[in-house]
Amino acid sequence: MNYKVYAIGNKVEKFYSDAIKEYQKRLSKFCNITFSSYKNSQKLPFQDTDKYYKIVISPAGKSLSSEELAEKIKEFELTGITDILMIIGNEKIHCNETISISSMKMSLGLTSTIFFEQLYRAYKILNNEPYHK
Repeated sequence: MNYKVYAIGNKVEKFYSDAIKEYQKRLSKFCNITFSSYKNSQKLPFQDTDKYYKIVISPAGKSLSSEELAEKIKEFELTGITDILMIIGNEKIHCNETISISSMKMSLGLTSTIFFEQLYRAYKILNNEPYHK
């Protein structure tokens, strides 16, 4: 699986960036994942993302449990969807679906970090590996 994660909005604080980098490292054994931060949606490089299945993360989206996220990833793999674009911080972008991490409003950095943690947890579930060490 190939993921691109675009965070749109204010700067992501260093401690969140550090946590995201740690999860990227952990996720590297399961998938390819990149993270990019943009001030506004006009700066997004959409010209090269037409092949991607687009998911917006928003408090207004459909709430998923960790197990449901794992099942969604499994369904993507089974149906041949291997390129996923996750957009955090802009609910107005045209997408295939909208999911929620929480109905609460959170900072861009926190939302991004939680998404990476949940994606890692989902892959641990899919591989029948313990999450907590």
